[in-house]
Amino acid sequence: MELGLDNHVAVVTGASRGLGEAAVRALVAEGACVVAAARSVDALEALAGELGDAVAAVPCDMRDRTGVAGLVDEAISRFGRLDSVVNNAGIAPASTFVSQPDEVLDEVLAVNLAAPAALARRAAHHWIGTGSPGSVINVASTSGLRGKPLLAAYSASKGGLLRLTEALAGEWARHRIRVNVIAPGAFETAAQSAVLDDPDTLSARLRRIPVRRMGLPDEIGPLVCYLASGLSAFVTGSCVVIDGGEVSKL
Repeated sequence: MELGLDNHVAVVTGASRGLGEAAVRALVAEGACVVAAARSVDALEALAGELGDAVAAVPCDMRDRTGVAGLVDEAISRFGRLDSVVNNAGIAPASTFVSQPDEVLDEVLAVNLAAPAALARRAAHHWIGTGSPGSVINVASTSGLRGKPLLAAYSASKGGLLRLTEALAGEWARHRIRVNVIAPGAFETAAQSAVLDDPDTLSARLRRIPVRRMGLPDEIGPLVCYLASGLSAFVTGSCVVIDGGEVSKL
């Protein structure tokens, strides 16, 4: 299937590893150019070095709203246009909520909710001003669908991202700006290292997933590409769950 992503330009946050890196690789494989943003400068530069001129590595701290919004200008400056935004960056500190300092909640909301909102808003300003269509793809979590113990701040932030997606989809549809959200379950990434490295913990975790395995990062790439492409022109305000059936049995 031809997705029509040649000359497409995307911004991907949290692009240095895991699902963000997989999204960058998938978009580039389909012919897109990508502004890859993250704090990990070495990893970003290694990715750009491997994938070539189609990737611009841009260090960015998601807590810096000005820097986050500036990724739109980076895309236009480096590649001449912007077609989609993939809000993937996120943090998930785990502990009992009663023992967490207030600063933890503030930081999680800043990275996981305020930063995606800032980037989406800046992109929308550009698209509305130029009369161009656009696609915002937010990466939430099944924790946003069902709050999880020890992840209260993370669950709240991802739940907020789900509701933000719905609200913006309704506001911006008349401008041909689509806003959708992906809710991944457990994937084999560095974020799951504590589970992956302990056979007993891993076995218990997999028993909760109907397909009895975690997702592979590469499995999210085609979904990102579809939502970025014109083939999904009638898809907005949608939440696509990709979790091996875990949420369906809760």
